[in-house]
Amino acid sequence: MAIMGNRLENDVPQTMQPRLTQVFRFTRASYADGVAELAYAFDDGAELIETIRFPQAPAVTAERRAAFDAALKLLHLTAGVSYYKAGVPPRIELTDGPLDDATADLLEALYLHGLAEFAYRNGLDLHDRVAFARGAQAPPAASALNLPRRTLVPIGGGKDSLVAVEAIKAIDGEATAVWVGKSALIAACAERTGLPTLNIQRELAPALFEMNRLGAWNGHIPVTAVNSAILAVAAILYGFDSIAFANERSASAATLEYEGQPVNHQWSKGYAFEQLLGDWLHTHVASDLDYCSLLRPYSELAITRAFARLTPYFDAFSSCNRNFRLLGPKPADRWCGQCPKCHFVFLALAPFLPKPRLLSIFGRNLLDDESQAPGFDALLEYQDHKPFECVGEGAEARAAMYALSQRPEWQEDALVARFRSEILPQLDASRLALEPWLQPSPEHRVPARLQPALATIG
Repeated sequence: MAIMGNRLENDVPQTMQPRLTQVFRFTRASYADGVAELAYAFDDGAELIETIRFPQAPAVTAERRAAFDAALKLLHLTAGVSYYKAGVPPRIELTDGPLDDATADLLEALYLHGLAEFAYRNGLDLHDRVAFARGAQAPPAASALNLPRRTLVPIGGGKDSLVAVEAIKAIDGEATAVWVGKSALIAACAERTGLPTLNIQRELAPALFEMNRLGAWNGHIPVTAVNSAILAVAAILYGFDSIAFANERSASAATLEYEGQPVNHQWSKGYAFEQLLGDWLHTHVASDLDYCSLLRPYSELAITRAFARLTPYFDAFSSCNRNFRLLGPKPADRWCGQCPKCHFVFLALAPFLPKPRLLSIFGRNLLDDESQAPGFDALLEYQDHKPFECVGEGAEARAAMYALSQRPEWQEDALVARFRSEILPQLDASRLALEPWLQPSPEHRVPARLQPALATIG
């Protein structure tokens, strides 16, 4: 561990009060031999250093150096959201100087909207705090790098990314399954795809956990934005011309509104962020590097219908976030059966799978358990807003539940029967049809090379 003056890197004084800090500083970013170091600091304190490891990374070529440096700078600025939120000080300082307007606009949108849920839950107003120094001249428009025509497809272990993988495979597209972190379950899903794999490691600064102990602010961050920035670096480093996430159109819908402002748990999965980042990469990194969501035209229900055809993944996938955080990758623990993700995936799959097959995936019938009523009520937006989770819109959930309420094999289950007797009479049945949710939207940024894959999803 290196010495900085009289202070150690990642050494947090026990007297520090994170919530009283006045300045958050982006101090430096460096890269060598497959390892990126991203350094930050509060006030005049020691650096907090994050490490990102790119396995078997090739040397950065002279032709790609400027693009790589721009992508690394974006990663430094984006990953800083994990640290900034610990103290949310009123001033942000950039050691490298001010940003051009497009970069500042991107970062301010990310920190304000990506931390909106965090601010809502903690009773904070970030509007007067999030301001990145601007005034630098815009760089010359990025040129094409003639990047290889192949795609990085992020794998999360859940149904959506597997639908995206199979769509690209269906058009014989060259792709690599990529993920950030050490999840054995995600690794198993990635291997099941049959694609080449790339596993990047992100190691948060150890001092961040000590700051949490000392009273730092805590809460949800836009992790998809951080992973997107990591993959932008990877695309230049390894040579890919597209990054294709599997974010559905429902991700753009706000979870709730607070004091007139939308609060969206999934903001960095939404179309607004996709547009901002995609445009920025075209102008600042490489004009032939595309960033998109392959599934953007589709609702969660349409994607779930497509996944219902992918039977080889049924014994490997899991969308349960508790599984990744708490229960580990053991097959019996892939579904906790209690969280909003388990509730939504069960409900969304039910109209498209034979009932016995669905119950074999989850190991139980979540809709025949009266204790689960509050969780499903939240999905339906019945007496509550939808959960702060990556789940579909309330109207989608209502359409799925209505479809089940019309099917004899589901009608006697406790929560379906309750829906029929208690909730359905309060709804307009003419607005509960499943079919409209299965139609794609024309709104997307999928590059021409990958657009034939869209036809394989619907």
